[in-house]
Amino acid sequence: MRRLYHHQLCPLSRKVRVVLAEKRLEFESISELGRDRRENELSDRPQETPLLTEDGGIVLIDSSAICEYLEEVYPTPPLMPSEPLAKAETRRLVAWFDSRFHSEVTLNLVGEKIYKRLVPTHGQPDSRKIRLGYAAIRQHLDYIAWLAESRTWLAGPHFSLADIAAATQISCIDYIGDVPWDKQPQVKEWYARVKSRPAFRALLTDLLPGIPPPRHYADLDF
Repeated sequence: MRRLYHHQLCPLSRKVRVVLAEKRLEFESISELGRDRRENELSDRPQETPLLTEDGGIVLIDSSAICEYLEEVYPTPPLMPSEPLAKAETRRLVAWFDSRFHSEVTLNLVGEKIYKRLVPTHGQPDSRKIRLGYAAIRQHLDYIAWLAESRTWLAGPHFSLADIAAATQISCIDYIGDVPWDKQPQVKEWYARVKSRPAFRALLTDLLPGIPPPRHYADLDF
């Protein structure tokens, strides 16, 4: 049985979950927080999320490696374009959101406000990092708005892994109500299209104990 070890508010884990759902692949979802101990069968494996296991002893780590594997082994429906330049652009955007957006925005907002609350040993929230996150998200949303205005989807004419990578980062920020939607109508329209997809809706049912999302979070029409 395919299993995905993940954390509910980890955007990289969410990216893998959406890819699995888009490809209609069944899997057992095992939610973890940080480096929680796993059952004995994985005691010698890297304690990080996301981690995907498949029958035959296959163990995959790193969200990009997992998504590339799923795209090659289960190519329908495609989430990467076939043309070399379009594929390169999609990979560039995935790397942008997985790395730069994640470090400049998600870790500074969700990391400080949520992760540190869930794992007290990580220390107290750093207000300086939170301010950096607020400043950075506006710049990143401006870039997404430009992409959404000039293209049908972020990487081109078709929905792709780039949209998933961006939307899963934003979904985590939206869970804590820190996306300035009133200033970004183009981004809001694009995100509404993404979160209306059946494969994305399961993310919107995630709830962290004692930390409810804003009312609009699961509303497909905001």
